[in-house]
Amino acid sequence: MATQVVMPKLSPTMEEGQISRWLKNEGDKVSMGEPLAEIDTDKATMEMQALSSGVLRKILIKDGESVPLGQMIAVIGEPDEDISALLAQATSGAQAQPASPAPTPKEEKTEAATEQESPADASKPATPSGNGAQVTATGDGQTGERLIVSPLAARMAAEAGINLRSLTGSGPGGRIVKRDIEAAMSTGEQTADAGAPQSPQRHLRAVQPGTQPAQQSSNEGASPYRDEPTSVMRQTIARRLVTSIGPVPHFFLTTEIEMDRVAEMRRSINELDAELKISINDVIIKVAAAALIQHPQVNASFQDRNIRYYERADIGVAVAIEDGLITPIVRSADQKSLSQIASEVRELAGRARTRKLLPEEYSGATFSISNLGMLGIDEFTAVINPPEAAILAIGAVTAKPVVRDGQVVARQIMRVTMSCDHRVIDGATGARFLQTFKRTLENPLLMIV
Repeated sequence: MATQVVMPKLSPTMEEGQISRWLKNEGDKVSMGEPLAEIDTDKATMEMQALSSGVLRKILIKDGESVPLGQMIAVIGEPDEDISALLAQATSGAQAQPASPAPTPKEEKTEAATEQESPADASKPATPSGNGAQVTATGDGQTGERLIVSPLAARMAAEAGINLRSLTGSGPGGRIVKRDIEAAMSTGEQTADAGAPQSPQRHLRAVQPGTQPAQQSSNEGASPYRDEPTSVMRQTIARRLVTSIGPVPHFFLTTEIEMDRVAEMRRSINELDAELKISINDVIIKVAAAALIQHPQVNASFQDRNIRYYERADIGVAVAIEDGLITPIVRSADQKSLSQIASEVRELAGRARTRKLLPEEYSGATFSISNLGMLGIDEFTAVINPPEAAILAIGAVTAKPVVRDGQVVARQIMRVTMSCDHRVIDGATGARFLQTFKRTLENPLLMIV
């Protein structure tokens, strides 16, 4: 009997899913429990398993397209079985609730095209490429054929001086992807004609699936623009921020911390064992976790009719990825050593960037840390991630003149700002937490006494 394949709920906060890629083609045999497709959720890319055996008769949602939870995306049945009723049901369901494409810009996970055009060609209509991408005729006066190139591949080719027209794409529909550029670079082929004059008007412009080609604003002289659909992750970030900065009454506490002793301790530890690779951020996570246990009023969340106090310090560590932001969690950070924290953060951050985290690895933190110091940001305020009651924003460690014992000396100073939910944390409560945090960082031996 033919069965529906519907978009499954693969994470606690998932409301819709995007087909990253099908692992089976129409006509392929499928066994129950076998991976059927990769799904981009709001936070990660996860495998969807087949819930029945048979033949994949029909794929209804293509790579790069998004649909709500529960919508039919494929049909599994016997080779000669009549599935017309299911297909009619899928068509009527799609008309009642159309799916809006929401591609992510992940390399080799979406369909993207690169236009090569001159200004004279900008007015030519965009043409569907058949794989969800929009491409435009090249207008180069030569072949007139269209290129389908991922944005990352186009950027890599431009930097390496590789002529895209000399390559054969290995991606879906002949799309040129990252691995094609890497293969060309590994063979040492610089296929661009270095001696050929380059037209000053020619440029590369990446267009995501569902993207509208550049249009001129109705206001004369205004900049042309193009609209790109938001990714599933960006949509989730938008929804969660609206539920935070508006309903949650934020207040902010900022302090400066001398980091000289922490920096010296870190250098000494890493000199003893270079494989440890302890970072300043690892120390911050450890100290923050210990301070949370000392100040349980901060390690809490607002629950309408009560305040929930957590017994462990599960620290969410903000990691920037291509689509936005994700916070993998160091569980029980207060009970772990610096080396354990360092190893776990590296492993979690690596899988976060490849969207391979499991839902339990990024859901349920009791406190979060966002560090932009490595990007040269001195100070910033972060938005609380509900239902947590606080988040710590870490700035850069920079040398500054300070007065000590009547003398002006240079010290490594770090500015931190804690965003607090005033429903849970009062000003004095947050200040006492930061006092403990500051005192421990300025005297890191307190971590072992």
